[in-house]
Parts: sequence; C-alpha cells; structure tokens
Amino acid sequence: MQELTRRLWPSRWHIGDMAWMWFQHTGRESERRTALWERGGQTVAWAWANLPNGTLDLQLDPAHPELADEILAWFAETGGQSVTVLEDETAMIEALRRHGYREWTEGPFFIHLSRSLADPLPEPAVPGGYTLRPVRSEDDAEARAAVHRAAFTLPGGPPSRVTTESYRAIMRAWPYRSELDWFVTAPDGTPAASCLVWLDERNKIAILEPVGTDPGHRRLGLASAAILGALRTARDLGAENARVCARGDDAYPSARATYMSVGFRPYARNRTFVLPEATP
Repeated sequence: MQELTRRLWPSRWHIGDMAWMWFQHTGRESERRTALWERGGQTVAWAWANLPNGTLDLQLDPAHPELADEILAWFAETGGQSVTVLEDETAMIEALRRHGYREWTEGPFFIHLSRSLADPLPEPAVPGGYTLRPVRSEDDAEARAAVHRAAFTLPGGPPSRVTTESYRAIMRAWPYRSELDWFVTAPDGTPAASCLVWLDERNKIAILEPVGTDPGHRRLGLASAAILGALRTARDLGAENARVCARGDDAYPSARATYMSVGFRPYARNRTFVLPEATP
C-alpha cells in the first residue's frame, strides 16, 4: 500500500499518514477491512473500510480506472456508505455517482496545505519555562501519547484511544524517525504540545501528522514551535516540500490558521460522497 502511494505521489496519501492511521489504535484491527488489487505483480489499488462507521479510504492508480467499480462493489459488501476522495480523483468520482453516491456538502471538510522548505523557516521559540525537543527514545512514548490524548479529546466526548502501547507501535513503524517527532513540555514537566513529521525520502516530501496542543497550553505558539523544529530537521534530512491536512470549514479554523502562520497555503480539498440513506 505504501509503495503504491510513493509511486503515485503527489496524491491524497503519504506513506507517513498511512503508518499513523494503521498503528495509532493498537487492538482495533477488527474494525478495519483491507483489500489490494494487483496487475503484473504490482499493487495498483488498495481500499480500507473503517468499521463500524462505514467509511472508505482508498487509492487507485489512474492507469486502472476500470477498478473503481470493483472497489465500490467490494466496499458495498462491508455495509459501508461514505467515501472520501481528493477532488482530482475524477475516475473515482464518476464511479461513485454511477453507484448512487451523492456529494455531501453540509458539514466539515478537509483541505490540503503545502509549503516549500526552500523558503525561510524561522527559529522555533517557546515561552520561558517551556522546553522544546525531539523524541529521544521509546521512553518518551508515554509523554507523546499523553499530549496527543489531551489535544484530541473533545470536551464531553470519548477520550482519544492513542495509548502508550500504540505510540510505541508507531515508533517501530516505517518510516517513523524520532528526530522528526517533536514535543513541548510545560514548566512542571507536563507534555503540552507536539508535532510528528514523516519523511518520504524518495519524493523529498514531509507530512505533518499529527499536530496538537493540550487545551490548557493553547495560544502560546507551542504547536508552531514544534512544527518549525520538526520541519527544520526534515529539511536537513533532504525534504524539499511539506504538506498537512486540516479542516477547511469555518467551524474549526484554528489548526488551519496555525499552519498558515508558518507558511502553509491551501492547494486542494477532499470531497465526501455518501449513499442517500447515509448520514456522515
């Protein structure tokens, strides 16, 4: 799956965000079904059904548009009803419409932002008492999992399911590199913000996935500092460009604003298609 993604770059997917999605929730393997399509010994499509929410992630080699209908037929067998694609995946969009899907435009959507790493990257800075550094070893897994849960647990909602165990699995996954995993600790030692960057050395592209700040430490520039620290390292390792995905709707503008403040600019958006009876 990652090799296809590497070969098709630029696309919706990056080898790093695939690793993050696969390993972030250890023990939930029963909640996903995966299928591959091959031609001549080469993977030309993959599909990943997320259960029980009934959503589909996929990638299709544009040289094989005939597989779009087969992918959707496979997805229908899982009972799924919602598919998200990048806006330029025209063969897949046409197939979705043939299968009765309609574009959903009533709620949140995600955009992709990018920046050149040839442009200046400011020196990261944090307020007095805070400490910014990269991960040093698996001993930091507990702190990294803790700050992720704090940042991504919504008030009144279920807690994030990223655990110390699953973060260790992420650390052992290719292409994770500890020097690209940055976090900030508060004066009392509490982990306060983080940014994990993944590098595709072949395509010289880095992706941010994920970035977050504990609500008790927001509006201090901590996420920006972690982003800059990680991106400067990625540049030193050969990355020429960086990408990130964020909410594009105005209901949740803060992440997008943070990325744009460090030089990212929108270039594409996701589109979600649902069956008429489905509610995303």
